[in-house]
Amino acid sequence: MMVPSDMTGKVALVTGAAAGLGQATAIRLAEVGADVALVDIAEARLEETAQAIRAMGRKALVLPLDLASRDNCRAAVERTVAEFGRLDALCNIAGVMLPGRTTEITDAEWDLTMAVNLEAPFFTIRAAIPHLLEARGAVVNVTSCAAFKGQAYFAAYCATKSGLTNMTKALAMEYSHAPIRFNAVAPGGMMTALTQGMSRLADCDMSLIMRIGSARPELCAIEDVAECVAFLATDAARGYHGACINIDAGVTAG
Repeated sequence: MMVPSDMTGKVALVTGAAAGLGQATAIRLAEVGADVALVDIAEARLEETAQAIRAMGRKALVLPLDLASRDNCRAAVERTVAEFGRLDALCNIAGVMLPGRTTEITDAEWDLTMAVNLEAPFFTIRAAIPHLLEARGAVVNVTSCAAFKGQAYFAAYCATKSGLTNMTKALAMEYSHAPIRFNAVAPGGMMTALTQGMSRLADCDMSLIMRIGSARPELCAIEDVAECVAFLATDAARGYHGACINIDAGVTAG
C-alpha cells in the first residue's frame, strides 16, 4: 500500500482543490501533517476544503484563482511561499474535460482545455522549481488513461494529457541530478464533477465511446487515487522519479 510519509512542518500546493480528486488529495496531505495552499476557481467550495483542513489543526490558504491565466499560475506559488515561507510539494490536479465532435469544439473550448490542462501545470511548475529545489520537494501531475489510448470525441483532452505525461518525463530528465522529483498519476474514470459533464456526448456514437472499456466494470475510487498522489508528493516516494502510475482498473493494460 502506498502510504504518504509524515508532512509535519511542510507545505503542499494543490490545484483543483475545491472538489473531487483535488479536494481529496488536499485533505489527505493535511491528514499526514501538511499545511496546504488550495487553488481553484470555485471559491465557495474551496472554503469547504479549507474548513476540513483547519478542523485537523492544519493551516489552509485559500487561493480562488483561474489557472487559465499564466499570471495566476505564478501568483499561486508566490502567495503560497509568502504565506508559509516554503513549498515542499506541488500537485497539479485542476482540469477541464469538454468532449464533443471535433468539428463542433469551439476555438474557445480548445484554448481553455490547453490552458488549464497543459499550460497551467507548466507555468505553475516553472514558478515552483526554485522553492522545491530548496526544500528537496516534489511535483505530482495528474494526467489520465486518455494519455495512452485514443478516445473518440476527446481529441483536445487526450492531447493535453499526453502532453502532460511526457512533460513530466522531460522534467524528470532535466532534473535527474537535482534534489527534486517529478512524477505523474494517470487515473481511469472517477465519479467527479469533471466526468459528470459527459452529458455533452448524448448524441454521439456510444459504440465508439464504449471501446475504452475496462477489465473491471467499476470506476476508480477517488480516495485510492488521492492516496497515490499524496504518496508521490512525500518523501515516502523518494525512489520515484519520472514515473507515471496508472490507476485505471485495467483500461490501459492491453
